[in-house]
Amino acid sequence: MYVHTPVLLEPVLRLLAPGGGEQLLIDATVGEGGHAEAFLSRFPGLLLCGVEKDEAIQRVAARRLERFGERVRLVRACFSDFFREYDRYCDRPPDRVLFDLGISMFHFEKSGRGFSFARDEPLDMRIDAGAGPTAGDIVNESSQEQLAELLHRFAEEPFAGPISRAIVRARARAPITTASALAGIVRSAVPPSRRYGRIHPATRTFQALRISVNRELEVLSDALEHAFAVLASGGRLGVIAFHSLEDRIVKRFFQERNKACTCPPEWPICQCGGHRSLRTLTRKPVSADPQEKENNPAARSAKLRVAEKLA
Repeated sequence: MYVHTPVLLEPVLRLLAPGGGEQLLIDATVGEGGHAEAFLSRFPGLLLCGVEKDEAIQRVAARRLERFGERVRLVRACFSDFFREYDRYCDRPPDRVLFDLGISMFHFEKSGRGFSFARDEPLDMRIDAGAGPTAGDIVNESSQEQLAELLHRFAEEPFAGPISRAIVRARARAPITTASALAGIVRSAVPPSRRYGRIHPATRTFQALRISVNRELEVLSDALEHAFAVLASGGRLGVIAFHSLEDRIVKRFFQERNKACTCPPEWPICQCGGHRSLRTLTRKPVSADPQEKENNPAARSAKLRVAEKLA
């Protein structure tokens, strides 16, 4: 039995606390509804729209949030599509937007799609089951060079070469079809000193495959653009990232919009007529305190950044 615990809950509630009157929060990655439930409980006047593209986990959130009645609306969609077509779903700009980019415990424990390297499950890893190629397709059909590049790009894996070669050798004998089989291949490919540490040696490989399968970085960049565009003036946008690639995208997005001028530095005079469109409320990303890291291992790598949209 697993228990879902939302990460960085108190900082999120504090930094994204709604202002006065009836306000709208878009929980762009509602998952099992942990953050959503806390917001609705603490702020009785808040309305919430929860976005989730996984139908199975959306049902979990619906049960959890049922008691809040008409204050809640759930939408099944990819968050980048949702914000690109925002007017289809909502008739007012959001006052608060939250992205929690972590993979839910539901996917590791209950989805049966091979997110966990400890399980003998089909090598799928699609958040939206049935959409696009699976992790198994990538592992069994990509060239050794393509696999190595994927591991470098999406996980900064230092042993990308040995791992990709081991995968190609293994699949020549038989297709790699389960998460546990792939984890075993990766373990055998890394140096003996790295096989039994605190972090499983297949962690980066699974991260790279999941990012590739779900186009996570591409979708995030697109979603931030469109979410910020529809956000109300004075509204706040918060993002919880769980690895450096995600956090880098969020950091750069905030930095670019915190500049008064976006002209190339070699231009002697500003020609863009630009102005700052946000102010960052978290000078450095907020991390979990030691107690939360001990109680909730999922919070160890979490980083929260929040910005406010200027008029």
